[in-house]
Amino acid sequence: MPFPFHLLAPPDPAALPLPHPARPADGVTLLRGAVYAVPDGGRPLTTDLWLPEDATGPVPVVVFVHGGAWHTGLRDDPGPRFRAWRPGPFARLARAGFAVVCPDYRLSGEAPHPAQRDDLAAVLAWLRTRAGDLGFDPSRTVLWGESAGGHLAALTALTQPPGTVAGCVTWYAPTDLPGLAEDRPEGTYDAHDPASFEALLLGGAPAGRPDTARDASPVTHVGTGAPPFLLLHGTDDSLVPPRQSVRLAEALRAAGHHPDLCLVGGGDHLWVGLSDADAADCFARTLAFARRCAGTGGAAGSGT
Repeated sequence: MPFPFHLLAPPDPAALPLPHPARPADGVTLLRGAVYAVPDGGRPLTTDLWLPEDATGPVPVVVFVHGGAWHTGLRDDPGPRFRAWRPGPFARLARAGFAVVCPDYRLSGEAPHPAQRDDLAAVLAWLRTRAGDLGFDPSRTVLWGESAGGHLAALTALTQPPGTVAGCVTWYAPTDLPGLAEDRPEGTYDAHDPASFEALLLGGAPAGRPDTARDASPVTHVGTGAPPFLLLHGTDDSLVPPRQSVRLAEALRAAGHHPDLCLVGGGDHLWVGLSDADAADCFARTLAFARRCAGTGGAAGSGT
């Protein structure tokens, strides 16, 4: 009898049991490391799920996309300014009534664009499939990402069918990869460099892959069906010029939208240079925006 090779196929992530719950903070349940996809020839992709306890109905969702120049990063890391928060940002969002989803995605050393966008689309599909098990309302999903994660959040929000995403928040995100050569100070960026973080994402130097660079740029995909956007960017960002967020805001306005663009005075990348109060205000703005998109109301400072 020939061997039944179909038995070697990975199980359907939609049918796998969910992880055992932990309780990292009062009022919060954490399911760490749920498998949401198994790319062919790649590692299983997992996500953490921060859930509000005692929810009375399906809850809105915030999907957090970590940064790290597409090349590194941890799914549960919102950046150095927030690592010492107790409770942390995700627990605060859960206490405010959101489920928070923190997925892995394939890094640039594993696969080039569009793998990262495809992975985030897969986690959104998995959330829709598991919504009944988890008590989620996937129609009220807000994407939030910082740095490269903000780029991927925006790219995903703009390439999903209209209505899939209720809103998108980006923190100091690149949005127009071909435009980086113009936006960065002279001598600080080489579009022909095959070793740049952008080149590693694209599978080659941006100058040699103009079509791929455009396809990987959120500004390329702005249309009439774009969701609401909150764009936060420091005026003193030395890694990703604030002009990158302005470019996306301009593209959204040209398509008839009204994005909320906030250029944070004195902020460098990762909110370096901001006071603790100003960094906390960036989080408060994010929570307030997510509440508006999800229709939950409440005060912007709640969830602490």
